Amino acid sequence: MLLTIISLGVLASLFGLLLGYSSIRFRVEGDPLADKIDSLLPQTQCGQCGFPGCRPYAEALVAGEAEINLCVPGGEDTISVLAETLGREELPISDEHANHVPALAVIIEEYCIGCTKCIQACPVDAIVGAAKQMHTVIEEECTGCELCVPPCPVDCIDMRPIKPEISTWVWPQPQLARGVKN
Repeated sequence: MLLTIISLGVLASLFGLLLGYSSIRFRVEGDPLADKIDSLLPQTQCGQCGFPGCRPYAEALVAGEAEINLCVPGGEDTISVLAETLGREELPISDEHANHVPALAVIIEEYCIGCTKCIQACPVDAIVGAAKQMHTVIEEECTGCELCVPPCPVDCIDMRPIKPEISTWVWPQPQLARGVKN
């Protein structure tokens, strides 16, 4: 009887050590689906979706607390990929963002004092320049999030609409007749 108690105690200790080791060794940090959704987003951290960044938006999508059609910089391509990944129905861009005119930040050179506050505010590093030197915007990198405008102390940043070209043109959504729903 004593041998049985000792052997059960030894087995319990071994299994406890094994479980303790596996919980440390094979721990999953965060939600893997949220990680995948976060990697699909454009990482502009612009907040246009209503969340403070791409990771919080990804977590809300996984939790079912947000719609897939809120990411303006990602556009319809991102909505399509999110719908496929999450197994949801593909939606058009939200009504709040449907009239969003794509814009590009432009720095008015003669007013720029080189304070670097716009560089610090840009989430995608689309603004280049040095302290006390004129800054400029890399057009290909700018997402039009407007986060660089408020910190500018001399108001030298304008948001100018991007002229539609063949590469940027999107078929406009038809206007629904009043009182008619899809």
